[in-house]
Amino acid sequence: MGRSRKAISAFAGLTPEIKEALRASSVTVVQPVSSVAAVVDEPITLDYGIADEPDPSLFAPAQRPAKRRRTDEDNSSELDEAPSSKKPAHALSKGLIPSDATSLVPFYASEDDVPAHLQKYWCQRDRLFSRFSEGCLLDEEGWYSVTPERVANQIADRCACNVILDAFCGVGGNAIAFAQTCERVIAIDNSPTRLALARHNAKIYGVADRIEFILGDFLDFARSSAARKRGIDVVFLSPPWGGPSYLTSSPTKATAAAADYLDAGAHPEYSLSSILPIHGADLFKLARTLTPHVAYFLPRNTDPAEISGLVKDEPTGADGVEIEEEWMGNKLKALTCYFGGLATGQETLWQ
Repeated sequence: MGRSRKAISAFAGLTPEIKEALRASSVTVVQPVSSVAAVVDEPITLDYGIADEPDPSLFAPAQRPAKRRRTDEDNSSELDEAPSSKKPAHALSKGLIPSDATSLVPFYASEDDVPAHLQKYWCQRDRLFSRFSEGCLLDEEGWYSVTPERVANQIADRCACNVILDAFCGVGGNAIAFAQTCERVIAIDNSPTRLALARHNAKIYGVADRIEFILGDFLDFARSSAARKRGIDVVFLSPPWGGPSYLTSSPTKATAAAADYLDAGAHPEYSLSSILPIHGADLFKLARTLTPHVAYFLPRNTDPAEISGLVKDEPTGADGVEIEEEWMGNKLKALTCYFGGLATGQETLWQ
């Protein structure tokens, strides 16, 4: 497109600890500067030409692989015993898988070490990662945004394919689940800390070798020629909802009174306009330029009319949406919206 290209440092502006964690993690670093990207080992160039319309070939019938969940027997790595119940906040037990990511965030082995505002989430740690005691790490945002493992596994079973793109991978909850049902996972996040933590956690589950970790912005990546060269079958969207207070439809932290109101089950409708970093409808349209098969993870109080409206004007023919409620016990946690061949009754799009 006639653009100038220049070499840049993949690690410009990052702290020494994060630089070292990324170097040890074989992470691809995407920088939207003069259409340049760099890989940890050697620089490459990406063309960030914007594709406003979907490629018609993306909507051609595709062969979907048979569903299969990998088990520990498929993995060569072995894990040692879990940490004891009482350890300093920054210490991991002897025998855990070593990773430079351990210097980035504390590992909370005891409730006494956990900050008050995170204790609610720490008490659910084994629901977030069943192997948490083996050294799983989360940053503050990860504690309240990671998908509970049982829910992630359910979504992964529905999204089984050859190549899946996790557009906002965070600390790796969904990417780890996808690596057990898909042949390859592309995991993107714009936080070097969370990306390093995602790989650390994937190593604990023995699936890091099936995940390509990319440090960058999904919006830039999706518009690049590199995205179209990866043969993406499914895009999973779990964008930021606006923090723990999303149920109040307010950008500020929920008050105690609001929290009681929400615990009682009442909450206002959530609009796709609150999705970050762009309007949720625009984010969906961008994902559909890569593949018709999209899974969209949304707050439980999202306006159903907005969800169905995402495919109202789609040029791909009879294309509906299936909305699946994700429950943990007697609590509705979120909605997963399946489009394209992922929706029940539209499996022929894979054949």
